[in-house]
Amino acid sequence: MEDEPAIATLIEYNLRRAGFQTRVAGGGKEALAAAVADPPDLVLLDIMLPDADGRDVCRELRRRGDVPVIFLTARDAEVDRIVGLELGADDYVTKPFSPGELVARVRAVLRRAGRPAQGNPAGAGAAAAPAGGLTAGEPEALRVGELYLDRARHEARRGDRPLHLTPTEFSLLECFMTHPGIVLSREQLLDRVWGVDYFGDPRLVDVHIRHLREKIEDDPADPRWIVTVRGAGYKLREG
Repeated sequence: MEDEPAIATLIEYNLRRAGFQTRVAGGGKEALAAAVADPPDLVLLDIMLPDADGRDVCRELRRRGDVPVIFLTARDAEVDRIVGLELGADDYVTKPFSPGELVARVRAVLRRAGRPAQGNPAGAGAAAAPAGGLTAGEPEALRVGELYLDRARHEARRGDRPLHLTPTEFSLLECFMTHPGIVLSREQLLDRVWGVDYFGDPRLVDVHIRHLREKIEDDPADPRWIVTVRGAGYKLREG
């Protein structure tokens, strides 16, 4: 969803060259209708749309499911970045941007979502292989106290209650559950969840941890599971 046709064409061209299938919507209403009829693996969403505010579109997408969302916009003021992330966007890219950067961000978000993240570049004959997956020797399921996470099925629970997590929230919880009791800094979480080549706002971590706490804690303001270690980072209590 992009409000400038020339930029939309450029984005579509570069994503197709990287091996991704794309659909372009000219406005928010058209995009929502398309996303409901045939849910995409990821949405690139401009804030400034001709018939809607992209933030309202993101709210509706989040209400309907957990499709990954990357905001793409010329508005680079801090308040706009924070508002976008507060709405649950998985990443935020400001114009001007390089095509390579955008493709890398798309792949990183898709990897976190457990969806195919490696396109089949133009001219290549081999089929694209799904990214994500388990490394040999890694357990399919993790359990820490009441928290349970199934990597293979991309499901999480607290006790008997399913946790409806976005891809980024799932990846954060997975990271904590593979390192219970260990303090993880923002930089470590960025590297492990967003990727070592991520160069966006590190406060992205704080926003997504707050959203994760809202889903797993009885009292997010006084967390039992994911606690802040002042001056160091965050850790998952072991019980």
